[in-house]
Amino acid sequence: MGHSLDKAARKPSYPVVVTLAAGAIFLSILDATVANLAVTDMRDSFPDASVTDLTWVISLYAIVFAAFLAPAGRLADVLGRRRLYIIGMGLFTATSLLCALAPGLPVLLVARALQGLGAAAMIPASLAVVLADVTPQRRGAAIGLWSAAASAAAAAGPILGGVLIDAVGWRSVFFINVPLGLALLAGIKVVRVPERTTHGLPDVFGTLFLAAGTALVVLGVTQGQEWQWADPRVLGCFAGGLVLLALALLRARTHPRPAIQTRLWRSRVFALANLVSFFFGAALYAWLLVGALFLVDVWGYSRMAAGLSMSPGAVLSALVAVLVGRSLSRRCPHLVVFFGTSALVGAALWLALTLSSHAALWSMWIPVGLLAGAGIGAVSTGLSSAAALSVEPADFAGATGLNMAVRQIGGALGIAVLAAILPAQTSSSPTPYSHVVFFICATAAVAGLLGLGLASRRGRPRPDTAPSTPVAAAAPVAGKGVEL
Repeated sequence: MGHSLDKAARKPSYPVVVTLAAGAIFLSILDATVANLAVTDMRDSFPDASVTDLTWVISLYAIVFAAFLAPAGRLADVLGRRRLYIIGMGLFTATSLLCALAPGLPVLLVARALQGLGAAAMIPASLAVVLADVTPQRRGAAIGLWSAAASAAAAAGPILGGVLIDAVGWRSVFFINVPLGLALLAGIKVVRVPERTTHGLPDVFGTLFLAAGTALVVLGVTQGQEWQWADPRVLGCFAGGLVLLALALLRARTHPRPAIQTRLWRSRVFALANLVSFFFGAALYAWLLVGALFLVDVWGYSRMAAGLSMSPGAVLSALVAVLVGRSLSRRCPHLVVFFGTSALVGAALWLALTLSSHAALWSMWIPVGLLAGAGIGAVSTGLSSAAALSVEPADFAGATGLNMAVRQIGGALGIAVLAAILPAQTSSSPTPYSHVVFFICATAAVAGLLGLGLASRRGRPRPDTAPSTPVAAAAPVAGKGVEL
């Protein structure tokens, strides 16, 4: 009895748990968005580097992050949420310092890749802390706050990045991660150490095949427009990535500790959550990027002004995520996803039909952004809840890691389609941007229709059942060139 009371007394408070979880996702997305603005300022520090070379500062982070999301989810089952959080946040913080002090572009690129690896570990662990250390009654609200932190980071990134870069320089956008990361590392000590698991590490070769295969597919999609889609490098990435993914799946069917839990796809709800995440990711990342490009290239806004113009929608997205998490996401995620995507479809149609070369910030842009932001906040929280809670507690980690890896691949595809539609040279014509927005409308509509299937609660743990094993999940991180 005394041991139970002592264990309960050491349970971290709700505000501490939410702060630790939200802090990790906030840092990861903040770093992705501010890095977009930093690339232009890096030319003075690395005059011998081309623009293409500098864009790898963004691409490497996104590719490595996507590649290791699913493996990180499986590792959380073995290492535990606290240990994985410490490893991921520690690596992320240390490599942020290395980015800030990088004497040359090669060092910076290596540091950015390692940052992506750290994010792939710490973000799954952050939602794992919520699922394991928050009471079932408050878990939906906590997931909403966790999702809201992502939207808040997207809103703050361009503004904070612009201020820091103008005042101090590009290195400051990486320095800012260091004190925040150290504070979160100090706070994670209050989280209880989970009981040691008897399971060994997941299949090493299967994990390598899974990570390398995902990385190659995302690389091919990301670089397709720049390298040309018929280029042997792009075709080689797709072929090699698919072969490695097939090998990972084959090993997972027979290995006692698979790198990927293929049996999860037997659940109709989880399979649908993967499909919804793919199409939603394509719509989301294309939406974030096309808005920034349109404001700068067609309306002639500065990057700072573009970020401020898109911030109201991002702020509303965060607020909606909190409200939805508190009320609806656990009980009816299918309705949350459907109405959220419907709002995004409506905003996309409005934008596509009214885009012109004449600025209409208050009469069109801000209202469209608010409508889209509300939809994005609802869908993000609804999908997070559906994916995390559609399986048994022991499978939270692998399930949500897989789900978010699929979203990253969809996001890379969305950005690739955008790059293929928009002209290679900057154009003041709104027509190509309208075509991109119609693509967003179509993919969001598909996601919404598929999301109606999330109504089933088959395989979902009982509301009063707390996770009995370490769990993990992941969240969206901006892909190549994404800014809000």
